Amino acid sequence: MEKRWKILKADESKVLSLKSSLGISLPLCNILVQREIDSFQKAKDYFRPQLCQLHDPFLMKDMEKAVQRILLAIDNNEKILVFGDYDVDGTTSVAIMYRFLKKIYNEEKIAFYIPHRYKEGYGVSKQGIDFAKENNFDLIISLDCGIKSVDLIQYACALGIDFIVCDHHLPDEQLPPAIAILNPKQKDCNYPYKELCGCGVGFKLITALCQRLGLHENEYLCYLDLVVSAIGADIVPITGENRILAYYGLQHLNTSPCAGIKALIELSQLKSKISITNVVFIIAPRVNAAGRMDDASKAVRMFIEDDELKAKEFAEMLHSDNSDRKDADSSITEEALAMIENNPEMISRKTTVLFQPHWHKGVVGIVASRLIETYFRPTVILTLGENIAGGSARSVPGFNLYEAIHACREHLIGYGGHFAAAGMSMYPENIEAFSQKFEEVVSANIDPLLLIPELIINTEITFKNITSGFYNIVQQMEPYGPGNLRPVFIARNVMSTPWTKIVKEKHIRFVVKNENITMTGIGFNLADKFDLLQLNKPLDLVFTIDENEWNNTVNFQLKVIDFRLSDSLN
Repeated sequence: MEKRWKILKADESKVLSLKSSLGISLPLCNILVQREIDSFQKAKDYFRPQLCQLHDPFLMKDMEKAVQRILLAIDNNEKILVFGDYDVDGTTSVAIMYRFLKKIYNEEKIAFYIPHRYKEGYGVSKQGIDFAKENNFDLIISLDCGIKSVDLIQYACALGIDFIVCDHHLPDEQLPPAIAILNPKQKDCNYPYKELCGCGVGFKLITALCQRLGLHENEYLCYLDLVVSAIGADIVPITGENRILAYYGLQHLNTSPCAGIKALIELSQLKSKISITNVVFIIAPRVNAAGRMDDASKAVRMFIEDDELKAKEFAEMLHSDNSDRKDADSSITEEALAMIENNPEMISRKTTVLFQPHWHKGVVGIVASRLIETYFRPTVILTLGENIAGGSARSVPGFNLYEAIHACREHLIGYGGHFAAAGMSMYPENIEAFSQKFEEVVSANIDPLLLIPELIINTEITFKNITSGFYNIVQQMEPYGPGNLRPVFIARNVMSTPWTKIVKEKHIRFVVKNENITMTGIGFNLADKFDLLQLNKPLDLVFTIDENEWNNTVNFQLKVIDFRLSDSLN
């Protein structure tokens, strides 16, 4: 698939000033200034994050109220229910809160509750509140959910159950009638950092409780392995406070993870140092699979289990769920791609809407994302459950999917979501009308350029720039993630050599030369562009830099993302 190349710019005067302060190369300073790191102090904070830079939790609106209510519950010997969503952010949030409350309170007075994805749906559920009432809970602490649950929290209040909401999703105008709402995205919340994940908000509440109780900082820092798992899985920006939490969380993850995560790592046979990428592609899918394929409460049980053998039993359940998820994902994606390829009219559309009654509802969102990798356009995947068609939608960057779904609401029973992703339900007989309306709305409103994937390039370098010192600094930019992505480079007038070849039918093994320096690289799924290399003309190469170990020797390797003839950019 052809891509739009966009090379980022930076203020030249700031770049030169930073180079003078730091004494590192211009391309690296260029990247740092793009990330608003334009002084020696900002660079020091970026490269050497410190836990002391974490913000005072009591700066968050309602933190004092939340702490007072929890301490009152402990003083009055009340029962506390820890409630959270079924994804990684929700289950880790519940695990850290449950584990902490067990340390400071009577374990028999605490329980946790994870709603069933298909029986109860997302967020605070009536079944969960009824469970609390039937079991005489006085206080519910909701994590990674609750900010939009106005009616349900009113229902809890009517039953005499208090709520503390810890959430990070964007609030509506009307807030739920909770005792305390911890969410830095509230308009009148002065907390300095707004991009915490749900587990991050829960972590700040635990921090505040530790401070009020005079406990050592290790009593909350011990949960950083779970916090970084949530940060990575929830794809929140790796900036500011999240970067500090992720930086130290990865250290914790690599040295002393909880028994559950340790078991997951062993089952995945991961041998290398764990990075955010490993969290996203190895740990997170296994945890999320529990809720997609079955019951996510076993993920919490794994996280809170101290006995390594028992934790491994739960991890094996998640590992098995993930295998089932991968099988369903693969088969449905293959079937969906065939449906498009066999229908010329569908190929020419600006949207994809597909429905099959037998598709597993736990993976329809993943399948939508998979299809966008091939057909870069807003995509809806639907399946059937209890005579209602339901499913998930995913967007392309820059297009407001929620507004497009909202414009089709006449054909829907219900819908919800945000800019990039949404869920919906409808009667099966309305699928065709919804599909046509969705195509009309998207076609009328989407910028045609958004239907071509954009490749963001940070800066231009030559192969001479790629030295041990250069690469060491690139490594120190980790952990990578939104707001701090792995640097992408472009080298111009690169020549291929006769040793460049296709491997495994769809990848290219590069051996290329620039300024008399030869480097190797791998370009995944680029074999359809191999003809360009055979023209023996100068190329512009876009890549990231990795290390490759072979026969106990470590060399730099280019991970090629795209390439073009040099003249094509001029």
